[in-house]
Amino acid sequence: QVQLVESGGGLVQAGGSLGLSCAASGSTISIRAMGWYRQAPGKQRELVASIGNGGNTNYADSVKGRFTISRDNAKNTVYLQMNSLKPEDTAVYYCNAISTTLLRSNSYWGQGTQVTVSS
Repeated sequence: QVQLVESGGGLVQAGGSLGLSCAASGSTISIRAMGWYRQAPGKQRELVASIGNGGNTNYADSVKGRFTISRDNAKNTVYLQMNSLKPEDTAVYYCNAISTTLLRSNSYWGQGTQVTVSS
């Protein structure tokens, strides 16, 4: 089992910056990738950014050049630095971890943190 605790988020004006962090605990040795998803009201949850154990990253087109995902493996923590925020970035942001064992792969989620960008 992996537990994820998010922090950060809040209210910011358009053009501003916010940072999110997500600390993993439990069976962290089994984690292969971590990432951030977001869900706006009335919309499906979507991938924002992900990072693998080797440091390889993947970003949604809508956030490329504005958001940066990073990971501190020693602290089992993943970060999302969000710059040049836009009102359309408003959503609940969820941390995700993918863990694998010999038999199965599991997906774990944080509780979510609200990010609101005012125009």
